[in-house]
Amino acid sequence: EVQLVESGGGSVQAGGSLRLSCAASGFIFDDYVIGWFRQAPGKERERVSCIMNSNGVTYYADSVKGRFTISGDNAKNTVYLQMNSLKPEDTAVYYCAADRTVGRWYEGADYWGQGTQVTVSS
Repeated sequence: EVQLVESGGGSVQAGGSLRLSCAASGFIFDDYVIGWFRQAPGKERERVSCIMNSNGVTYYADSVKGRFTISGDNAKNTVYLQMNSLKPEDTAVYYCAADRTVGRWYEGADYWGQGTQVTVSS
């Protein structure tokens, strides 16, 4: 049974920071790509960031590049998303998602968490 559990969301003012966590279980952590999608009301779901746990290679959407940092702790089976310099447009529900390859993750991951709300006020 694959499980992804997000935490760390909340409400902050613009310019603030949050760190999201995704705790994974039920699969071989090192063999998977894990990352984050987000969706705001009335908007399409968008890819945010992911990491290849086998080698640490990362992907970032242009909208968050330079502000967000993704990392993985293989010993804890947990992926983190450090979000700095937050903007109101970052407001969304953030979903942890996992799949076996970057290509599969990018097209639409097979495994999803329940989501955590991030709200950034101006």
